[in-house]
Amino acid sequence: MTYRTCAVSVLLALCAAALPPSARAEYPDHPIRVVLPYAPGAAGDVAMRQIQPLLEKRLGQPVVVDYKTGAGGNIGAQDVVRAKPDGYTLLLGATNNFVINQFLYRKLGFDPLTDLEPVGKMVDIPAFVYISAKVPAEDYAQFAQYARAHKGKLNYGSPGMGTTPHLSAYSLSEAMGAGMMHIAYRGSAPGVQALLADEVQLYIGGYSVAAAYLPQNRVRVLAVASPERFGGLPDVPTAAQAGMPDVVRSNWFGFAAPKGTPADRIARFADALREVLSLPEVRQSYLANGFVPAQDTPVQFAQTLRSEAGKWQEVVRASGVVLESQ
Repeated sequence: MTYRTCAVSVLLALCAAALPPSARAEYPDHPIRVVLPYAPGAAGDVAMRQIQPLLEKRLGQPVVVDYKTGAGGNIGAQDVVRAKPDGYTLLLGATNNFVINQFLYRKLGFDPLTDLEPVGKMVDIPAFVYISAKVPAEDYAQFAQYARAHKGKLNYGSPGMGTTPHLSAYSLSEAMGAGMMHIAYRGSAPGVQALLADEVQLYIGGYSVAAAYLPQNRVRVLAVASPERFGGLPDVPTAAQAGMPDVVRSNWFGFAAPKGTPADRIARFADALREVLSLPEVRQSYLANGFVPAQDTPVQFAQTLRSEAGKWQEVVRASGVVLESQ
């Protein structure tokens, strides 16, 4: 190597070192880690697995799912909050992780609204209002009348304290004036089994948790908390069409990055995400699982978080539920 060639090489290296990180190499140039704060097989995992290879194809790098469970998803979320803000560590969190847990837990240790950068929502999971087949009601009006007539004697189940099904069912019971008792189960499966056994008379959850029991009339569905009817159950009215109070809210999963992550890197991932979610094959596979793919931008997702946080804060305060962080 000549002196001139060596000098040029040194100069290029010095210039590269002086450039901001986002300008040194096209993002991404190595694998992206997606922290999922729930166990494998959960709804967010199922939805992510369906688009993971498509994201990898568009980004040109592996997208590795890292399961970090515990404390209602707070452990995984905090891991991302503390990560280097370079676009290579993202959180795939649920509604609780973004707009509920900061009001629910006594000492969370971080604020997801200020310590994370919104990237985009991945999927909505419309909430269906299921009732036991042994309840003598065919629609919401009849159920509300029955619940009021049996005030304090009916139960509603949930997959855990402070979850969206728990808080939604609490709000619905309050709106009906039913005084229903909450029974928390360890996940959706035992909660639905309790509904089948009539141990609980109301259960709010996604399409996949109980839809298989509808054809045998083992459970009934009153409504879906969605602006539009769900394609998999087109005969089920929306909550508004059923005359139900606007208190049942659906779960969803979305991506966020550590505070300070470069905007261009957030935009790059968000663009790839929206492109993948718009594919007909993705929409079809999501429908089969009770999912609705999202199409929002980072700005729109941030607006959603701010709007929903205020609503959930009021519900948590009214419910009186307070949880310990660990």
